[in-house]
Amino acid sequence: MLKTLDLSQVIVLDIETVPQYQSYNDVPPNLQELWEIKTSHQRKPDQSAEEFYERAGILAEFGKVICISLGIFSYQHKSYSLRLKSFAGDNEREILKQFSMLIEKQAATLMFCAHNGKEFDYPYLCRRLLVNGLEIPPPLDISGKKPWEVNHLDTMEMWKFGDYKHYTSLNLLAAILNIPTPKDDINGSQVRQVYYEEKNLDRIVTYCQKDVITTAQVLLKFKGMDVISAENITIVT
Repeated sequence: MLKTLDLSQVIVLDIETVPQYQSYNDVPPNLQELWEIKTSHQRKPDQSAEEFYERAGILAEFGKVICISLGIFSYQHKSYSLRLKSFAGDNEREILKQFSMLIEKQAATLMFCAHNGKEFDYPYLCRRLLVNGLEIPPPLDISGKKPWEVNHLDTMEMWKFGDYKHYTSLNLLAAILNIPTPKDDINGSQVRQVYYEEKNLDRIVTYCQKDVITTAQVLLKFKGMDVISAENITIVT
């Protein structure tokens, strides 16, 4: 499939998420109780629900999307380039609305690509769209579709080669494939702190865009192609 994959029909995607509330004390009592129940099997025996709340961003029921970055391939002068577009802010509904409006303008043959997207990015977006009372764009909605009708690519799944228990981070995959990546300013575990304590959304957007670039380069490597040079990567405002 990868040999015949038309990159002009692929949008590379990455999202950044944080807990819905800055502090566990700000969480309504009914949700505190539900959080405790939801995470009872994930927490260490001596770890309280409050201590574990810093990880609330990874669960769509208790987190929210603060950034969606997209990468679109184009082919010119016998080489590929990548254009990046990000939607970010404090208003999750507005971010999701802008994202949906862009996706709805694309062809029905559109395919998404993300690293660990099938386990995280795609379902998270669908859940948060529903929570915010927004329709799920057709390319993202898998409801009622047969497996071969789902246009969702996942570079981590590709690397598994059927090994269901194998997890490989995007950074590790880039390293072993000799993909040049800029030094990360932050990592995923720091996004909550940077958002709520430093209030530095631009830093998070840059981090999200780096992951999109790296995922796009991994996809190219999987196709046996050269990576895109830095001068052929453009950020669209």
